[in-house]
Amino acid sequence: MLKEFKEFIARGNVVDLAVAFILGAAFGKIVTSLVNDIVMPPIGLLLSGVDFSALFIPLRGHPASIAEAKAAKPPLPTINYGLFISTVIEFVIVAFVLFLIVRGVNRMRRKQEDKPPDTKQCPFCISTISLAATRCPSCTSQLAA
Repeated sequence: MLKEFKEFIARGNVVDLAVAFILGAAFGKIVTSLVNDIVMPPIGLLLSGVDFSALFIPLRGHPASIAEAKAAKPPLPTINYGLFISTVIEFVIVAFVLFLIVRGVNRMRRKQEDKPPDTKQCPFCISTISLAATRCPSCTSQLAA
C-alpha cells in the first residue's frame, strides 16, 4: 500500500495539482490586496468617501463599527455588506483572470490541432514515420508515394 501511495504522489498530475493549489492561494492573496488596497479606495472616493470595509447593518444593539460589534460580549450580529461587495469584486477579478488563462490555453490547443500532421504510420509495421519517407526506417518496407 505504501508503494502504491508513493507511485500516486510521484505522478506528474498530482505534483502539478499541488503546485497549482499553492499558486492559487498566493494569487488569491494578491487579488485580495489588489481589491482592498487599490480598487476599493478610489471607488469609495467616487462615492463620497465611502469605506466599504466599514459598511454594515447591526442586527442587535448599536455598535459604531464592525470591530466594536465583534468585541462585544457576546458578539453582536451584523450584516457586513461592504465586505461582501469587496469579496464579490475579488471573485469577478479571479474569474476574469481564469477566463483569460483558459482562453489562451484553448487558443494554443486549437493552433496545435489545426496544424497538419507531419508524420504517418507505416502500413506494414505501424511505426511512426515522416510524411516524406519512401522507405520505413523500422521495417525497411518500400512505401507508396
